[in-house]
Amino acid sequence: MDTTELERIAREIRLRDLQAVFEAGAGHIGGEMSVIDILTALYFRVLNVWPDQPKHPDRDRFVLSKGHTACALYVTLAKRGFIPEEEISTFLQPHSRLNGHPNCNKVPGVETNTGPLGHGLPVAVGMAKAAKLSGAGYRTYVVTGDGEMQEGSNWEAIMAAAQFKLDNLTLIIDHNRFQQGAALAETNDLAPLRPKLEAFGWEVTEIDGNSMGEIVPALEHRGSGPHCIVAHTNKGHGISFMQDRVEWHHKVPSREQYEIALAELSEAL
Repeated sequence: MDTTELERIAREIRLRDLQAVFEAGAGHIGGEMSVIDILTALYFRVLNVWPDQPKHPDRDRFVLSKGHTACALYVTLAKRGFIPEEEISTFLQPHSRLNGHPNCNKVPGVETNTGPLGHGLPVAVGMAKAAKLSGAGYRTYVVTGDGEMQEGSNWEAIMAAAQFKLDNLTLIIDHNRFQQGAALAETNDLAPLRPKLEAFGWEVTEIDGNSMGEIVPALEHRGSGPHCIVAHTNKGHGISFMQDRVEWHHKVPSREQYEIALAELSEAL
């Protein structure tokens, strides 16, 4: 699938995500908008997965460590055929399997439960190491938030991945510069991320994480060790009044705001 088609799908996912969050009255829409281009490239271009066989042993593994952006993952999984598209309307509803964080026991295509930040990358390192030990050919990809990289467990995992030379592991950091309640620079500023990862023995690529033309080649890169993509993204990408605004980490648009966002995303289709 070429970048033009991927961009079209990403716009459709953004639109459905907006609708789902508005209807549910809750969600982490800012970080969802920043990561959707990456999710789209993964599921519609890069990952070897089979929606009708979600547990196929040869499938690539994907871990959404920033699990609070689950709605974006659900919409992507639905569009890829893992779950019915009409099920998105049940997001956060009583008895729905589409919870606020992904649950691998309920949702096909979800590899591990995430939510407590700093857990997804260590699990992904385990998946990549398991592939090495068993001789399996699958690759493991994991998306973290940049605020999440303040967790020490991630750096233990980064050390282990370098030690084990996990060339089948790709970490994508959604570097949108904001976390809940504050800018990254105002809390525990890890930027610049690249030299830190390189100091731990990782190969690092920096990209515009909202540009398909840069996302795809970065995800398809193959090296001799673990690879990190520092994806510079925009919180609330695609919706003018949400972009780079910390309050949209966890907020629901009003009816007026929803109509504005709907028009902006629909115009882009």
